[in-house]
Amino acid sequence: MGDHSVTVTDNNNHQSTVIEIYPLGSYYFGSKDPIVFRDETVADRVQRMKSNFNARGLRTCVQAVMLVELFKHPHLLLLQVRNAFFKLPGGRLRPGESDIDGLQRKLSRMLSVNEDETDHWEVGDCLGMWWRSDFETLLYPYLPPNLKVPKECTKLYLVKLPASRKFIVPKNLKLLAVPLCQVHENHKTYGPIISGVPQLLSKFSFNINH
Repeated sequence: MGDHSVTVTDNNNHQSTVIEIYPLGSYYFGSKDPIVFRDETVADRVQRMKSNFNARGLRTCVQAVMLVELFKHPHLLLLQVRNAFFKLPGGRLRPGESDIDGLQRKLSRMLSVNEDETDHWEVGDCLGMWWRSDFETLLYPYLPPNLKVPKECTKLYLVKLPASRKFIVPKNLKLLAVPLCQVHENHKTYGPIISGVPQLLSKFSFNINH
């Protein structure tokens, strides 16, 4: 993906794609004021999505895949919302905002002390895209050929973490490190997008730093 890509495997030169992963203990975790969430029903959410679509068109969301090491195994960083469900860090783009800028803004809002400092998030490959055909919960990991006007597109990006950094998390969210083996195909707990992340990472090899 241009200048933002990590090295991609090339069958012609047999170059390996490597993700550097650093220990969970090398990161600092703190807290900040809670994020205010809408208190709405499913029907309210559907109506809001319809109104936004009529006003702005396709809704685009960007989410971050970030890895750390724990017990010599790669772990995926997930946010737990209201002790109920899990999500990858990220969110909806503003009108006219690029994927990279939007993801950096969302990560700073959720996980940084200073929300205005967005350039310290190293966004790499787009790993996959999911599509919503209607204003319902079902998402597809491809664009159905008969779908003329999709309502939402969710893009997953690899975000490469440095050897150390601070994560400052809103008090009403939990940032958890979950083993990839636990996430793999665990649709019931994590949903289709998160449970499919290990497959999206299968083209990479991991260099675990201790």
